[in-house]
This record gives sequence, structure tokens and C-alpha cells, in this order.
Amino acid sequence: MKQLKRDKIFPLALLLLLSGMIICPLMSVFARAVISDGRLNLLQAWAVIASTENIKTICNSLALGFSVLLCSTVIAAPTAFLLARTRMAQYSWLDILFMIPFMTPPYIASMGWILFMQKRGLFQQLFPATGSWSEGFFCFPGMVLVMSLHVFPFLTSLLKNAMLNIPASLEESAAVFGAGSSLRLRKIFAPLLSSNYAIAALLVFVKTLSEYGTPYTLGRRIGFYVFTTDIHRYSTTAPIDFGRSASLSSILVCICMALWLLQNNISSRRSYHFISGKGSRPAHTELSPIGQIMAWLWIGLIILLAIGVPYFSIITTSLIKLRGYGLAAGNFTLAHYQELLTTPKALSSISLSFFLAAASASICSILGTAVVLAIRKTKGVYRKILEGVSLLPEMLPSIVLVIGLMLFWNALYKLFPLYNTTGIMVLAYVVLYLPYPVQYVSSAFTQINQSLLEAGRSFGGSPRYVFRRITLPMISRSIFAAWMMIFIISFRELVTASLLAPPNTLVVSTYINREFEQGSVSLGMAMAVLCVLITTTALLLFNHFLEKTKV
Repeated sequence: MKQLKRDKIFPLALLLLLSGMIICPLMSVFARAVISDGRLNLLQAWAVIASTENIKTICNSLALGFSVLLCSTVIAAPTAFLLARTRMAQYSWLDILFMIPFMTPPYIASMGWILFMQKRGLFQQLFPATGSWSEGFFCFPGMVLVMSLHVFPFLTSLLKNAMLNIPASLEESAAVFGAGSSLRLRKIFAPLLSSNYAIAALLVFVKTLSEYGTPYTLGRRIGFYVFTTDIHRYSTTAPIDFGRSASLSSILVCICMALWLLQNNISSRRSYHFISGKGSRPAHTELSPIGQIMAWLWIGLIILLAIGVPYFSIITTSLIKLRGYGLAAGNFTLAHYQELLTTPKALSSISLSFFLAAASASICSILGTAVVLAIRKTKGVYRKILEGVSLLPEMLPSIVLVIGLMLFWNALYKLFPLYNTTGIMVLAYVVLYLPYPVQYVSSAFTQINQSLLEAGRSFGGSPRYVFRRITLPMISRSIFAAWMMIFIISFRELVTASLLAPPNTLVVSTYINREFEQGSVSLGMAMAVLCVLITTTALLLFNHFLEKTKV
């Protein structure tokens, strides 16, 4: 009886905790959008939304989302085909290489492109005969290209896996009955990819609407404002207007939720199952010598644009002694790295980033594991609600949740003075990245044979003993994987730090942004290089650890 009561109290306590962490801040956003001077005022809320400036922001955001989706599709579709259906499929290093742009913080990649294409930038120094041609990059298509180069690896990966799952027998059967290549493409290949592409396209669209780094660094430079930049501007720039910020946040949430529902509908209604007990093999396309050359030229071009240009700009700028001399011989130095490792402000920003990343990753991993355990012990509606609330941050733009945390904890400041401290930054990271351990640990539980747990209980093991000696060792790898993912993302995160960091408190991301905006570009890029090196080293160490502990 006591055990049954404990099993009910634990999930309920977690649900109340998650409601305070996620639901209450989200409700604060909607409440601030429709309540004015303590009264419900829907007309004023509509007037704010329907203002000319906000309508332009909404149109800009939607135009950017569709444009990035189109551009990333143009990049990802042929790349996925080459990696799935040609001899390039045997080069696994290409898969790793194409994940670099996705793992690079968007604001750092954008800064690299700005440094490369700006007036008297690296492009003009390398190719002085081109004149001011490179400055035409600072426009809407240039912004679309930079954002597309960040998200296309995600689209490529999904399309590649979908292509690999299409058995060659389907197209071979059509060929036997006289269908040409174009007809097979239209009637078999494209329809079978449509559901996977639709799901991936919606995810790319939502990610574009939610992106803050590139619109903040590059979009502001060309005067192109979207949801995230305007929400940030209304919340941080005088005169501060949380009403407008909340209104735009509410619209963004509604659009994202509608797209998530559309994605779920598509995935449930338009899906094809190819994996069965029968063996199958993916189709293979033999390229002519000219085709192989063109394929490698295409891959090389994508690598150059997605990795070469931004990383060349970032690394080169971090080594330049005097920017006025540019790429001149003798104008390179390591002094900027030495300054970073000796300046108290830079060192404190690195140490604070380490602390925030480690603390949030640890708390989030423990909480996420507890949520999964509660979900598995709970049945009925409580189970669905608990699981839905824990995964809700994955469906929402991070800036909306951060604004909600600002509004909610600012209102409770007299009772709980958490706002304007590093504690609220840790809380924000935990809220934003809670879905990672929930998903990772849930996946690990699906691989555990229940007979192992039943055997432990049959031999007299208590629930705690079974969890400590059987369950925990089997899910520990997934917990650590979630920990490492949260650590890497939190270490370089920008929007939360820029909105919630206490005054005169810098982390790695805000340090990079401050130095870039104040003209100390080389110092900022040196910090960017260190940021990438630290997160990449952490990822390599994690993979090495997994290889050593693999059973």
C-alpha cells in the first residue's frame, strides 16, 4: 500500500515541478500578450499584433523560412543522393564532415561569412580584382544561403536514410515493365520520399523561424528583422516593451505548434514501411567518369561554402595582428590567444560557461532520468501529460521559453529572488534541454529486456537494488550521452545568455558577440576558435569513452 502511494506521489511531484518550470513561464507569455494594466484587453493585443511593424516582421519570418527550406533542399537533395546511391556511400568520412556545419554555432558561422565578404574583407584581399563584388552578399539571399548551409546537413541525413531504405527491387520491377528513369523518378522514387521530406521540411522550417544567431548577427546588418530579433529587441532595448515581445512570442508559438501538429499528421498518415523480415538492398547508380567528376566538384563546393569559408575567416582573423594590414606577411600572431588565457574577463567567461554547462547538464540528466522512471511507473492520462510536458520545450522556440522565464520569475522576485542571477541561467538551460535526457533514456529503456529486471526481483532484490545494479548500468551510456550533448550546446548558447545573464556577466557566447560588435574582432574570433576546440574535444573524448566501454 505504501509502495503504491509512493508510486503515485513521485510522478505527481514531478508533474508539479515541470509545470512550474515550463507551463507557468509559457502561460506568462500568453498572459502578458492579452492583459494590459491588470485587465484582459484582446483589442489592444490584436492592435499590437496587427501593427505595420509586426506584420512586416511576421512576413519577413515566413519568407525567410520558405526561402531557407527551398535553398537547403537544393543543397541537400543531390548531396543525399550522392551519399546514398553512388560510390560515395563508401566514404563514411563524408558523413562526419557534413555534420560540422550543423555542430557549428550559427552566430559563429555568420561572423565568419561577414568577415569574409565585407568591405576590405578577406575575399577582397584574396581577389582584389573583383572590386566591391563581394559586398553584394549583404542582402536577403546572402542571409538565406548562410542559414541554409547550417541546416542542410540535417535535411541531408534524413533524406539519405530514407533513400537507403527504399529497396532496389521496386525500381527494378518498374524498369522491367519499361519505365524509364524519369518515369521511375516521378512515380516511385519521389512519392516514396515525400513523407520523409515533408517531415524534414517542417522541422527545417520551424528551426529557421526559431533561429536567433544568424538573424542577430547578419540580419540586423542588412536591416532584416524576424520574430527572434524583434522579441529580443523589445525585451532588452529601451524603451522595453514586454507586451510587444509577448505578442510576437505568442504568434511564434502558435505557428510552431501548428507546424508540429501538421508534422505528426503527415508522419502518421503518409508513411511507408520497407523494413521487414525479408532481405533487401538499396539501389545503386553508376556514374560516368564525367558524372563522378561533377559529383566530386559538387561535394567540394558544398564543403568549401559550409566549412571552408567560415572556418578560414574565423581562424585567419584570430591570428591577424593588425586588421588594417590584413593578410600581409608578418601580420600574424598568437597574441590574441595569449590575451584570452591571461585576461581575467576572458578567463571568467570561460569558467562561467564551464560551470553553467556542467551544472545544467548534470541537473537536466538527473531530472530527465527521473521523469522517464516516473513515466514508466505511471499509467493513463498522467503518463501522457507528464511525457508531453517534459518534451514540450523541444516543440517551442527557445527565445519564447526564455522570455517566459523572465516574466514569471521577475513576478516572483520578492518571494524567490532567482531572477538576475546565474541560477536562472542554469534553470533556463535545464528547461530548454530537458527533452534530450528524456528521449535518450527512453530509447535506452526500450532496449532492456524485462526478463533481466524480473530476474533481479525474483531473487529478492528490492526496487532500489534492481535499479542500482541492473537498470542504471544499462542506461548509463544514454544518460552520459545526453549529458555531453547538453554540455556542448549550453557551453556556446547565445540567446539565453544575452537575455538572462546578470549585469557585467559574460559567458563565451556573449564575450564573442561583444568583442565582435565593439571592434575587437580578432579577440572575439580567437574565443570562437577556443569555443569550437573545447566542444569538439569534449565530443571526441566522449566518443572515445563510448568506444572503450562498449560491450
